[in-house]
Amino acid sequence: MTTAIPATLKLDNAANIYPASMSKHYCSQYRIKVTLSENIDKELLQKALETVSERIPTFRCKLKAGAFWWYLKRIDSTPVLLPVMPLKRPDFKEQKGLLYRVSAEESSIFLDVFHALADGNGALCFLMTLAGEYIRLRYGASIRYNHLVLDPKHRPAYFEVEDSFKTVFSGRHGKLEQNVDAYHIRGRALPHSAVRDIRAVIEMEQIQAVCRSFACTVTELLIAAMLRALQEEYRNDPSKKKRSVLKVSVPVNLRPLYNSRTVRNFSSYINLGVDVKDGLMSFEQLVSAVKTQKAHDLQKEQLEPKIAANVELEEMFIVRMLPLALKHPIIDITNLLHGDRFCSQTLSNMGLVRLPEAMTPYVQDIDVILGRQRGNSGAFTCVSYNGKLYLHMTRKIERNAFEQAFLQQLSSLGISFQLSLSDLA
Repeated sequence: MTTAIPATLKLDNAANIYPASMSKHYCSQYRIKVTLSENIDKELLQKALETVSERIPTFRCKLKAGAFWWYLKRIDSTPVLLPVMPLKRPDFKEQKGLLYRVSAEESSIFLDVFHALADGNGALCFLMTLAGEYIRLRYGASIRYNHLVLDPKHRPAYFEVEDSFKTVFSGRHGKLEQNVDAYHIRGRALPHSAVRDIRAVIEMEQIQAVCRSFACTVTELLIAAMLRALQEEYRNDPSKKKRSVLKVSVPVNLRPLYNSRTVRNFSSYINLGVDVKDGLMSFEQLVSAVKTQKAHDLQKEQLEPKIAANVELEEMFIVRMLPLALKHPIIDITNLLHGDRFCSQTLSNMGLVRLPEAMTPYVQDIDVILGRQRGNSGAFTCVSYNGKLYLHMTRKIERNAFEQAFLQQLSSLGISFQLSLSDLA
């Protein structure tokens, strides 16, 4: 299906919270990085960027505010390689209005994305397609394209840029999820926009062996380790008013569930955790609790009502007719009241990246990194590639006791890792 792509696209159902919550010091932004086997030829990368941004046309759009909603508008400006910058609120003017920036340093290509444009899976598709075109230009590789690495010669298809929330859930009745406030890690905040990152590289064979011993997935094991570390934070917190619910929010990629191939936002979330008001739990108990909840919450009959409720709310006549000047603060306040309040931390697992065979000799590492969080102290992201798990732990507070407790839990399970530390902003 290669129908013409409209010049304007209304923001997808999940994206509206991001421009509404943007402030002088905060913007929901993340980074994906791919490291190749040799230093980048920037002239060839620029050529590849021009081609791929035409192939995925939402990456040639800027954000506009209409009378009632924000929307993406096609622009003629060609994206250019920019210097590597801290992962903080973007300068859209420097980016020619585009909602992302591509930069390169030594052998790495960086893609920083404002979440209103795409979720991690959509952005990963753009970056891997860009890396594939660069590898083809530089090395003459013959690439067998797939759903992750698109053929730059093909015309864009409308299903790649559709709002899959509307395609799947429009007209359906839903029910908003009931939640309780979760425990939050406290600590002295870093300066505005500052983000610190701990990167851990783990051999997949090693972590999978531990997962087999607990009959769980990698995601379930990591969440249980995070909950164990949260228990340590809770136990050492002297506050008498601290919440006893410990929860990890886990984004869920909806594409495989609904046969979607959009490169925009199409994900939901589940919050997994425990209430420790009656006492702390062993690691084995935490793994069991996470497995049970995840199996329940990932069922379509559990996911669909809350997704449909958000789409239904947007489609209500009174909401559609409300001017954007009034919608803006309402969406922002709603996000504050119903966003990070219900989770203690986030774990975004991008899963296993499988690249076309012709690309693998040139692609060394893949990293996914979340920027500064609005309501929580930090967030975890991970991606698996070429036998390794690349895990990033970002935070906006000075102390790293939670991250250290998490790593100690992995060590106690016999999982080793290579660590590196950095300031992202």
